[in-house]
Amino acid sequence: MPEDFPNYVDVDYTDGEGEDPENYASMEHKIEKAIEVTKQGLEQYENPAVMWTGGKDSTLTLYFIKEVAEKYDLPTPTAVFIDHYQHFDEIHDFVAHWADEWDLDVVYARNEDVGEYVEENDLTPGDDIPIDALSEHNQHHVRDILEYEEDTFPFLLDTYVGNHLLKTVALNDAIESQDIDGIISGVRWDEQEARADETFFSPRHDPEIYPPHDRVQPILHFDERAVWDTFWHFVVPDTVEDYPDEGYVPEADDDLPNDLTQDDIPVSPKYFAGFRSLGSEVSTEKSDEEPAWLQDLEDTTERAGRAQDKEDLMERLRDLGYM
Repeated sequence: MPEDFPNYVDVDYTDGEGEDPENYASMEHKIEKAIEVTKQGLEQYENPAVMWTGGKDSTLTLYFIKEVAEKYDLPTPTAVFIDHYQHFDEIHDFVAHWADEWDLDVVYARNEDVGEYVEENDLTPGDDIPIDALSEHNQHHVRDILEYEEDTFPFLLDTYVGNHLLKTVALNDAIESQDIDGIISGVRWDEQEARADETFFSPRHDPEIYPPHDRVQPILHFDERAVWDTFWHFVVPDTVEDYPDEGYVPEADDDLPNDLTQDDIPVSPKYFAGFRSLGSEVSTEKSDEEPAWLQDLEDTTERAGRAQDKEDLMERLRDLGYM
């Protein structure tokens, strides 16, 4: 990161305090705020990057970035994709396809020390990894930061050690190696209780925990329904040739207008298949048989398909740098 960070940044770290999605009642208000935060993020930071998981929230965030960058003649930032070795194959395909379609520079952040051990020992998710087989860097995180005392940990994403090493350490290493000062992410207030008190510009300045940087969160005030409404009435019509300008909400992947196919739409096929949240292929299940946007979003939990061990630890994980 630049040496004088954060002295050159002029943002309001309290913006959004005490608010929730109801403070932004109309779709116009939500979009206006998202554009405002995105514009500040692209202008204030010398080397911003966008977190892109291939999921709906980060793809919506990327849409706002593309729109703002084009309108105000600003550079489109690098996209950082955390490859935790347990993605659905469809996610990798989706990211590769739309990175090419949208001419994006994508950096793949990986904890290669863990990945190489897994490959060399032909491990599968759930197999144990000895702590003393890790690099000093990873052992420091496990022993000194997590204060984990066991001799091994399971090669699983949605656990305390696994999530930290495979996602947070990979992200922090990428922030450092790429000199990133602002991470633009698709975090939302309503998605998880530990994120409910976040602000639109969130400082991460403690060098003992992570490379100092800020989190920029343009869709913090969206709820799940608003995300999907924005996709079908703005994102898809704006980015897909031949899609109706007034929007159209499909009921299945074979219900798209004008002979378009699912491959033409910047929406992960896992959402068409009934998943509402995308985690790892070994610990995330579909919520229903219907596409995500047709499910009961108001009366059911979005992340119910995720492994609950990690969900229960979310506040602690976020303190350590998790998104």
